[in-house]
Amino acid sequence: MATIREIRRRIKSVQNTAKVTKAMEMVAASKMRRAQERTMAARPYAEKMQQVLADLAAQHRSGEEVHPLLQQREVNRIALIHITPDRGLCGGLVANINRSVASFILEQNVPITTVVVGRKGRDFMNRSGQEVRAEFTQLGDRPSIVDIQPITHIVIDDYTNGLIDEVYVSYTRFVNTMNQQPVLWRLLPVEPTAIEPGQNVEYIYEPSPAEVLAELLPRFVEKELYHVILEAIASEQSARMVAMRSATDNAKEIVEELTLTYNKVRQEMVTKELLDIVGGVAALG
Repeated sequence: MATIREIRRRIKSVQNTAKVTKAMEMVAASKMRRAQERTMAARPYAEKMQQVLADLAAQHRSGEEVHPLLQQREVNRIALIHITPDRGLCGGLVANINRSVASFILEQNVPITTVVVGRKGRDFMNRSGQEVRAEFTQLGDRPSIVDIQPITHIVIDDYTNGLIDEVYVSYTRFVNTMNQQPVLWRLLPVEPTAIEPGQNVEYIYEPSPAEVLAELLPRFVEKELYHVILEAIASEQSARMVAMRSATDNAKEIVEELTLTYNKVRQEMVTKELLDIVGGVAALG
């Protein structure tokens, strides 16, 4: 059985761990609230841009050239933008998104090139032997649209030049604090949403719908990618907060068990010392 000194040392060590995990939980909670606010604030802009894009696409006239980002073609090569955290300690979030991507890659029968955002995704792709076109790490907890533009330029240029025929994005969508869902969806070619009855608005475009569409599409891709990165950050901080809270609770339970063991060992030692004293007194008598 462990000595009192060893048990006391273990209790102190677990208590220090609990302090660290509690602090990490509070930091993650603060970052999660900010990331959630930014995600929610971006949604109205995203919805309105989708409506305008759908209206522009519906005004395409026969004989006009289709914009390259709207062109559907035979798929001979796929690009995958894999968005993961830079750090761990966020429960099963990284494992879940990597597992989802691995299943997607195994299902494809054409070559796949990857653009990884985050060190965990980069490490996974390197371990699995996938081709990494580019990697982006250390975007931070509050990236700006300028930080996302290099990623957008790579995939748009490769798609426009015919180096890739489809672009998919894998990320973790923020549902609520306890629920983050791995999502994999197609970014390119852009597929405008259908206009629902009653939402059709007669916009007036200058200089022309085709020219406005040509300017809007790259911005739409940029906005979509920025939005999913915000979703991924909110999911990461939520998962980390929950994981650290669970770790803190587990540490407290371990401290309680060790304290109980400590008291038992101490009681046994006191009892043994009393028996030795009583035995010595009886021997002298």
